[in-house]
Order: sequence, then structure tokens, then C-alpha cells
Amino acid sequence: MKVCLYARVSLDETNKEDRRYQEPENQLEPLRQWVINKQWQIVNEYVDRGSGADPNRPQFRQMLQDAMLLRFQAILVWKFDRFSREPMFVAVGRVQKLRERGVGVKSLTESWLDTGNDNPIGDVILSIMAWSASEERRKISERTKAGIQRRRNIGQWRGGRPKKEKGGVVLDSSTSTP
Repeated sequence: MKVCLYARVSLDETNKEDRRYQEPENQLEPLRQWVINKQWQIVNEYVDRGSGADPNRPQFRQMLQDAMLLRFQAILVWKFDRFSREPMFVAVGRVQKLRERGVGVKSLTESWLDTGNDNPIGDVILSIMAWSASEERRKISERTKAGIQRRRNIGQWRGGRPKKEKGGVVLDSSTSTP
């Protein structure tokens, strides 16, 4: 079977400590081993660094386009939230569109996720997981907004991107949550 691998990391590029732990290879290496064990063929690997809530991730868009051109039969991911953290109806809609073209989504760490077969229970679980991923994204946003409001209340917020505080020192950080 021809497959592609998709890996995504949300990464604060300014924090060198976090960068060490959030590398796409952490997902890609076990996915490659899975392909070897199953004797599948990797057609391509797609890697994005950014939010799963962003539908314009360049490699994600390219992967979906290649899927529509039937360049592979399955998209392999480490976990469904690496594929998408978009609202549930969007994520499930994407999976359904892929399924209509004969392309499945399979998760290494979530054995129930295999949209390449007709499994009504799998559809229900997928819907729940898509909802869970979008809820996590919503919670991240709420925490960020709460942190900004706290800084406003104590006079430390001047607009722009949030600043990360470490050991009492405020560090500039373009993607941190307060």
C-alpha cells in the first residue's frame, strides 16, 4: 500500500529548550518503523510547524492536494490531533472527503483510527476525538486571553504578543501562553 506520513509540531521558535523536545522526527521515526513492519511504501513525508487549527499549513494543504490526486491510499499520523485541531465538523469533513477518494487516515497511537474501512464505531470515535482536539485548541486560546487580561490588570500588558515570564524575568516570546 502506498502511504504518506504527516507530522506537525506546535513550536515556540524563540524557546530553544522547547525546540529540543518538539521535533517532527519524534513522530516520523516511529511512523517509518510502522511502515517497514507493515511492508507499505512511503510516497512522501509532509511536515508542518504550527497550529493544527490553521487550515493553511503549507505541507498539510499539499498533502490534501496529493491525496485528491490519489498519489497514496493512506495518511499516517502519530495522533489525530497532529492531523487537525480544527472545529469538529471541519476535521470530520476533511476525513470524509478523503474517504470518498479512497484515502484513509491511520493513527499509530490510536489504533481505533483507521478511516480506510467502513466502521461506524470508528466514525463515532473520530467525531469525539475531533471535538476533543478542537476543545483543546479553544482552551489554549482561553488561557492565553486570561493571561493577557491578568497582565493588563497589573499594568504589565502594552499590547502585541504575550511575553513569557521565567524565574521572575519577562522574556519576549511570540507564541508563548502566559
